[in-house]
This record gives sequence, C-alpha cells and structure tokens, in this order.
Amino acid sequence: MDTSLYKGQLKRWHEGKGFGFIQPENGKKDTFIHISALKRMRRRPVIGDVIHYQIFIDSDGKSRAVNAKIGGVAEIKPRLRRPKTKNNRRKKDNAFKLLTIALLVLIGLFTLKGFYNKKYFFPTPPIPIISMPVEQENPITFSCNGKVYCSEMTSCEEARFYQNNCPGTKIDGDGDGVPCESQWCGW
Repeated sequence: MDTSLYKGQLKRWHEGKGFGFIQPENGKKDTFIHISALKRMRRRPVIGDVIHYQIFIDSDGKSRAVNAKIGGVAEIKPRLRRPKTKNNRRKKDNAFKLLTIALLVLIGLFTLKGFYNKKYFFPTPPIPIISMPVEQENPITFSCNGKVYCSEMTSCEEARFYQNNCPGTKIDGDGDGVPCESQWCGW
C-alpha cells in the first residue's frame, strides 16, 4: 500500500451502488473509491467533494482509494470503551459468590424442613382401606322375540343381543359390525 496522501475531486458517484471515481490533482488516471473507504465521515460524498486518500493496489493490479476523507467534513469519533477494572470484576465475582451461597442456604433449609416435617413433627398416619359391598343390578335378559328392525329395539344392548344371537335381523345397514348406529349405538 502506498502511504503517500493524494488529493482529488469526486468526478462520478453511484449512490445506489456505493462507489465512484476521483479525478486526481496530478491529472493521472481516475481512481476508484468505495463507500467503505469513507466509513468515518459524518455524511456521504457528493460529486465535486475534495477527497484526501491513499492508494492501495489489489493483487490483480487495480488501484483503489483507501483511508479516505472528505475535505471540510468532520469525522465521526469512534467510541472508546473503558476497560474493565479489577474493582468491577471483583464486585461481579463477589456478587456471584454471595448469590451462590444464598442459593445453597435456601436449598439446605428446604431439605431440612422437609426432613423434620416428615420424621418428627407431622408423621402421616396410615390410611385405612375400607371395602364397601357393591350392589349388582340384575342383568336384563333378552330373548329372540321376532324383532328385526332398529325401530323395534329399546337399547344398544338389546340391538347387540339381537345381532349376535337372533337370525334374520336387519340392524347393521352398513355392515361394519355396529348395530343401530343412528338410533342406539352411534354415540
């Protein structure tokens, strides 16, 4: 890279593409400039601006402007970050240690409380199992009484009985094995 400082006037600028050409003061060939070479300027360049720049020659022999400044336009100062001091790090380390200790103490208290509540203060009495007799209803018995259609049935159970035990019924219209779907057994 050439460390010499050159001066020229911006001859052409393509705003949408972010590049243009500088006509050097010495009258030599125009120099290519990309917007990235002007990254610290307070505004974008316009045709006619005086540009101060250095020249960089690419590996393919093409030259371009780098480290450029627009004459008479202020630069944006980079923000300086203050390095972290040992005190800031120490404060963060101490806060982390205190938080860790507090968390461990809380876990210990909850564990201890659960242990004492179970063992000493609130023993759980055994729950007695009480068995209650369950009354069974008398099962309804069906018999083949010549019913053929669903409209003659009174329940899904009766329709199933007729389908499985009585010949000549017409209660499974779609043949899927479920009788009287639209009247009794379709829910």
